[in-house]
Parts: sequence; structure tokens; C-alpha cells
Amino acid sequence: MEKKYRIGYTSGVFDLFHVGHLNILRKAKEQCQYLIVGVSSDELAERLKGRLPVIPYEQRMEIIESIRYVDKVVREDDADKYEAWSRLHYNALFKGSDAAGKDCYKEYERKLHEEGVDVIYFPYTNGVSSSKIKKAI
Repeated sequence: MEKKYRIGYTSGVFDLFHVGHLNILRKAKEQCQYLIVGVSSDELAERLKGRLPVIPYEQRMEIIESIRYVDKVVREDDADKYEAWSRLHYNALFKGSDAAGKDCYKEYERKLHEEGVDVIYFPYTNGVSSSKIKKAI
């Protein structure tokens, strides 16, 4: 079956890996031949979320590398998706729908569109989030 995109990219902290994370990886791989996943470094995660992840970077990277939908894992030290495109030259950026409408993603959409890259948002998996898991613990 021919896939729409040659190279896809998604990224995340992937702390306390859950089915919502898996859904994004599965749906992304359904649309691209080769899926690259950026895993946020501990330092980037702390800058973005205001705290260190529960699971250290090396372990989060190992988890993502072991998932069959993932072809390559890269360290993400910068949240800028256009910068990631300049290094990885992907054809599609995949994110959860919770990112849609954010100012930074509006800018990524504009800049990436100029490069022929599509930005695709997948529906948020209701009832599942790392924050909810942390709160329950």
C-alpha cells in the first residue's frame, strides 16, 4: 500500500508512556514510509513543562526505539519544528490536536507549508495524559 508521505516526524517528551502516545505513533506510521521521532531531552522538557520528566531521557529514548512504528529516534534539544525540518527534511509533521491553534504551530504551519511540508493533527486521545497519570499517582 502506497503511503502519502515519504518521511514523517513527530516529537514529544513521552514521559509515562501511554496509549495516547502510541496512537500518535501508529497513526503517523500509517501515513509515512519512514517515521522519525524526536524525544525531548530532560533539559528541554524542564524548559517546556517547568519540571524534569519522571522517566529519564535515556529510558524514554529506549522505549520509543522499541516501538515497531518508529524507524529512527533523534534527540530533541530544541522545540522548534522548523529547525528540526532543516536537519531531517521530513515531508509531514504529525502532532496531537492539542497543539493545533497554538501560535507557534500556526507559525510552523506557515513556514513548513512554504517548504512543501504538511502539518497533520491527530485527535487527542480522550481521558489519557501524562498529567492525569501523575495526578492519580
